[in-house]
Amino acid sequence: MTVAAPVTRDALLARVPGFVAEIADGAARREQERELPFAAFARLRELGLGTIRVPTALGGPGGSASDAIGLIADIAVGDPNVAHALRSHFNYVEAAILTPEAHRDAAAIPRILSGKLFGGAHTEQGTARPGQVTLRLSRQGNGFRLNGRKWYATGTAFADYASFSAVDDDGQPTGVLIPTDRAGLSILDDWDGMGQRLTASGGVLFENVEVLPNEIVRRRLETPVGRHCSTLRQLHLAACAAGVLRNVLGDGLDYVHRQARAAAHSTAETAGGDPFVQQTIGEIAAASFAVDAAVAAAALRLDVTAAAFAGGDAEAIEAALIESSLATARVQLLLGQLGTRTTERLFDLGGGSTTARALNFDRHWRNVRTVLSHNPLAHKARVVGDYLINGTTTHLREGKVF
Repeated sequence: MTVAAPVTRDALLARVPGFVAEIADGAARREQERELPFAAFARLRELGLGTIRVPTALGGPGGSASDAIGLIADIAVGDPNVAHALRSHFNYVEAAILTPEAHRDAAAIPRILSGKLFGGAHTEQGTARPGQVTLRLSRQGNGFRLNGRKWYATGTAFADYASFSAVDDDGQPTGVLIPTDRAGLSILDDWDGMGQRLTASGGVLFENVEVLPNEIVRRRLETPVGRHCSTLRQLHLAACAAGVLRNVLGDGLDYVHRQARAAAHSTAETAGGDPFVQQTIGEIAAASFAVDAAVAAAALRLDVTAAAFAGGDAEAIEAALIESSLATARVQLLLGQLGTRTTERLFDLGGGSTTARALNFDRHWRNVRTVLSHNPLAHKARVVGDYLINGTTTHLREGKVF
């Protein structure tokens, strides 16, 4: 396994604008034609952007959790599908760097630094309740075999390795981390969601897939590291939506400068001089700024938690975990209020012409709405309120959707 020479945090982040420009080129067309962005992930590997969180002590650039979340938001400006499809990867990296060396997979850091990307799927369709698992890991000789199907395998089509939750012969929960090119593993690319269409979020079929004993892993959401990573995954979604809103602003400005006309009842000669157009752009800009600021503030709470892990004080870790989960929940609630409404304002800039299929502006609404559909916002609002009123932390400690 070849590990690239170390690159500094600043040097790595300096590569981001060019990458964003590359993937932005043709993004609207790819979404219309359902052309999965494999080239974007090949380029991301070349640039080493997936290594941002690996500490310098482990041979990485030493970026913070804030850097990682900022990177995701920036990538989402170019193509939110690419940003979203990296969610499992950054979750894997975060867990790897925060897990003590004695308990960490020895291959994890070398794989990350060599540019490998990680995907996975833990949800299934057709079960009585969310979170139930039927994928079966059965012993066969000296090894094991996987049989069944998974869903919501976001990013797995672009990944080199993927983790999957399963149950063993005794019905006990377990998990595996295996290469995505393993015989019998089929990534179906059957995601049919209205938004985030190119994230490869559909199914994975397992037909007697071989699993080696050292590829069996335990996925524990309720541990401190597990809870931190759950919050990271939730903020990752918000960062994707933040990038979309920046893109809405950019598309709106481009439309006004390039082809918009003043409204029929406006006294202005041009769209740029139309007060209604000016107001709309101003409101889009304000909403995007608010969401960006909220995401950045919540990301700083992730940094506090990571620092608490390094300090080893259990009380400080617990306090940081609660604050981080609350901050991220608030961000998602803010997105629920501003996100889709802001994408709709884009259509106020030019009447019927803004609905042209060639522009594909509706993808912004569909993408944000799809991101917001991951977890019930009403539940998050209630949990935040219950904590503020009564100090209740039950759901905040589960390591699931907070």
